[in-house]
Amino acid sequence: MHSLISDDKDILGRVMDGEESVSDILDPELLDQMERSEEYRSILRRHGEDILSSQNYQRLKSFIQHGNVTVYEHCIHVALCAIRLNEKLSIRGKRRELVRGALLHDYFLYDWHNADAPGNIHPKLHGFYHPGIALKNATRDFALSEREKDIIGKHMWPLTVKVPMCREAWVVCMADKYASTLETLRIRKGKIRVDYA
Repeated sequence: MHSLISDDKDILGRVMDGEESVSDILDPELLDQMERSEEYRSILRRHGEDILSSQNYQRLKSFIQHGNVTVYEHCIHVALCAIRLNEKLSIRGKRRELVRGALLHDYFLYDWHNADAPGNIHPKLHGFYHPGIALKNATRDFALSEREKDIIGKHMWPLTVKVPMCREAWVVCMADKYASTLETLRIRKGKIRVDYA
């Protein structure tokens, strides 16, 4: 996947031209509504059941991501936001790959706040290096498509210089920034109420 395919370029161009505002599609209350929605829960389970039920993935519940939000909760938030963006902006991303990439985008498996944590090989540069670490871990534990790899490895653009090369990666990149902002500003407190495993 060396360049965006033309269909991806057309759809992303339409989204970036602002035909519909992201702020009109997502707000903090919508995360609660999406979590309560059987449709959204079903989408997460259908495409991510093996991930959500894996022992290593469950470890994400023990690591804090932003404020009081765990990495597990953050990844669920991002997956829910990505599903909504994909649907409401008519991006037509591949739902399975979108969900799986979103769930695994921060699969780095250590406490990034602790410089001495096993696996935290670049403690002061976590933002730059964790996509590669998450991709390495995810590739080890799950069978991934090229799009899923693109999502995981490039979700921190523009902080990392590798540009996302598929529409699903762009959607997760936007969803991650949105969810991270809500969590960091403590507008969204986390606490997933549903057991997806």
